[in-house]
Amino acid sequence: MKILINQVATSESLFLEEDVDPAQLDLETELVKFDSVLKLKAHAVRVTDAFVVDLNIKAKLHASCSRCLDEFGWELNKDVRLDYPLQTSITFIDLNPEIREEVILDYPIKPLCNLSCKGLCIKCGNNFKQGGCNCGST
Repeated sequence: MKILINQVATSESLFLEEDVDPAQLDLETELVKFDSVLKLKAHAVRVTDAFVVDLNIKAKLHASCSRCLDEFGWELNKDVRLDYPLQTSITFIDLNPEIREEVILDYPIKPLCNLSCKGLCIKCGNNFKQGGCNCGST
């Protein structure tokens, strides 16, 4: 998402909405995949020598649980405020690096389908959510 600085006068604000493919921002990892595009809504305001952007980021994601390996999904809904100093040499502001950073900051370090997930049996590999096992290790 790019904003042309000349589009926003000092006393006005600019509203933008855009759908961005997660592949454009290199957001998918081995653990985290996207089920939808990133839905971005931005409200940009020019304040004397600064540019302030209030941004809302929404997306649907899924990952594999780090305990039981089952797939689970969740929704990202994040509000961010970005401040940019205005310089005469800058004609536009590219929000993509900050958007990418803010989304990645919300990735779980150790994805869990739920906090009480018991995972897999260390001996036979059966999923405890599906009834446990009979190997005698539990």
